[in-house]
Amino acid sequence: MSAEATSPGAHSRRRGLPRIDLRRIGRAALLGPASRDRLPDAIGHVADAHRAHYPDADLAVLHKAYVLAEVSHRGQYRKSGEPYITHPLAVTLILAELGAETTTLTASLLHDTVEDTEVTLDQVGAEFGAEVCYLVDGVTKLEKVDYGAAAEPETFRKMLVATGNDVRVMSIKLADRLHNMRTLGVMRPEKQARIAKVTRDVLIPLAERLGVQALKTELEDLVFAILHPEEYAHTRALIADNATAGDALAAISEDVRRVLREAGIAAEVLVRPRHFVSVHRSRLKRGELRGTDFGRLLVLVGEDADCYGVLGELHTCFTPVISEFKDFIAAPKFNLYQSLHTAVAGPDGAVAEVLIRTHQMHKVAEAGVVALGNPYASVDVAEPADGERADPTRPGWLSRLLEWQEAAPDPDTFWTTLRADLAQDREITVFRAEGGMLGLPAGATCVDAAYAQYGAAAHSCLGARVNGRLATLSTVLGDGDTVQLLLAQDAASGPSPEWLDHARTPAARIAITGWLAAHPETVGLPAATPRKPLTVSADRRGAANALVDLPGATVRMAGCCTPVPPDEVTGFPVRGGAVTVHRQACPAVDRMRALGRSPVAVSWGDAPGCRVTLYAESFGRPRLLAELTDAIATAGAAVVSASVEPPDEQRVRHTYTLELPDAAGLPGLIRAMRDVPGVYDVSRAHHRATA
Repeated sequence: MSAEATSPGAHSRRRGLPRIDLRRIGRAALLGPASRDRLPDAIGHVADAHRAHYPDADLAVLHKAYVLAEVSHRGQYRKSGEPYITHPLAVTLILAELGAETTTLTASLLHDTVEDTEVTLDQVGAEFGAEVCYLVDGVTKLEKVDYGAAAEPETFRKMLVATGNDVRVMSIKLADRLHNMRTLGVMRPEKQARIAKVTRDVLIPLAERLGVQALKTELEDLVFAILHPEEYAHTRALIADNATAGDALAAISEDVRRVLREAGIAAEVLVRPRHFVSVHRSRLKRGELRGTDFGRLLVLVGEDADCYGVLGELHTCFTPVISEFKDFIAAPKFNLYQSLHTAVAGPDGAVAEVLIRTHQMHKVAEAGVVALGNPYASVDVAEPADGERADPTRPGWLSRLLEWQEAAPDPDTFWTTLRADLAQDREITVFRAEGGMLGLPAGATCVDAAYAQYGAAAHSCLGARVNGRLATLSTVLGDGDTVQLLLAQDAASGPSPEWLDHARTPAARIAITGWLAAHPETVGLPAATPRKPLTVSADRRGAANALVDLPGATVRMAGCCTPVPPDEVTGFPVRGGAVTVHRQACPAVDRMRALGRSPVAVSWGDAPGCRVTLYAESFGRPRLLAELTDAIATAGAAVVSASVEPPDEQRVRHTYTLELPDAAGLPGLIRAMRDVPGVYDVSRAHHRATA
């Protein structure tokens, strides 16, 4: 995983850490140790950084891995002229500074041996064990001679699958890419740009999702310098021109220390300069920057409760900017990040952003999954039958990624879809009505929820209820929503091409595209267009099981509410000597009374038959009208008339006027119609239908 020489990003190395002289390390690597009983000089920096996090670490295995790596890479040089061993040493030092445990550092020292030397995976496994072997294999590239142009996407696919079983694989890859980006200067500009774009589109989002902010921010600055050199130069000059900007934050930090000291809260208050990309984004957002915009205050405390104590003191003694408050302790980000964010105004009106977290939270915020150490050290991880290990640290987004990548038919689709998936950098949680949760990217719709929950079975999804209310499949879900997905019983039904307009997750898009490709006859069908309501008419006999207190009058049942026994009813005389009978609750009754019409008493006769109008609300699908009509006939009702309105957002309203032999059978008829797949509601008419 070679890369090359000097870098425009040397500025972004964290302050307080000395620059390591790689050329001196290279010479030490070639000369070897002064004696056999001590660690080689070249790996001394790694040992010191590792012992800072793990004081009792056994360095013997690192010594052994270094010797193998040095011997294997001896005679190899980077394009910068440095001995090649400086690269695995630098990668390992990056991980050691972040707090990686010994197994990760061992694999990091050896990560290029199988790819670039004669060392085999079997040898690595025999010397260092299965875990180190797995990590080295996970970051080993696939050969271009075997995969051609597909080598890069297929290498990433292989690496992601390996990460699904052990997140330490991606930790090594991120550190490897960081050192390569630091030393990219001797390569041709076009190759620098190509590597920087892949870093921007794939590696930086992965670093963000794994919570490794220390690597992510430096990678962002390095990519910024290569892909946007003019904006980078302007930002660099802006920071240089405001070299004393930190004084404004330092003054506020002293006030914060005093306030917390007087409150009896033990806290460490630090000024953290913003990195270049952060300054650039702030300038685009706010225009002209003030001194306090070039950094933030970081307050570190011992316990979670102290975080809220600090927050209370700051909001009491300073003027808080309420819109800037965010609580990522109570609701952590999906990448393990926890912190309180706020902003306060000083006496001169300058606003300072403040991050409040515990020391442990800070460690995780900087190092992410690297700070977890060995995910198997305290967890009994069973070996599934297929031999894959289930990683207890696997986040939900990674599980979803691993699911859809299996269905990606070719490297180009995988590569394009991976970049699109990683571009969605915020996650929401929705709750299933039957229990359980679904993690989805922000902007996901009911279509995405259906495929996340049911996989291929979601092809027959008809609609959903969101927070108890009926919703179309295009409905965008919010964090905390409850969703109930409605599936058709007909397994032959499938998605329409319009679903692709609503799908945001790769799993949904790939599944829909695959189904449409397998059923080309459905793709060419024209989209539903407005059409005149379909009306089926039968015998229109007058209903007259109602007795009115008006001799000789003709009785008509109102079409707006179609009363049936034993409804409470009333009547109103109309032209032609007829009386129209309404249910008491019908809105038309109030209108008639408002017009001064006098009601007529109505009672029910002994005849059991009745006529009723029902509305059936459903999702559009083939054969729905036939199945509804069959359910009506099976219930013993006769269709007097039926109309189907044009579909609106996949929803269809059917209006049926039915003749029943007995009004007592109405509840059973309504239940039978509701049981038809795709029908979500059946109700009595109570006002005239509207399109």
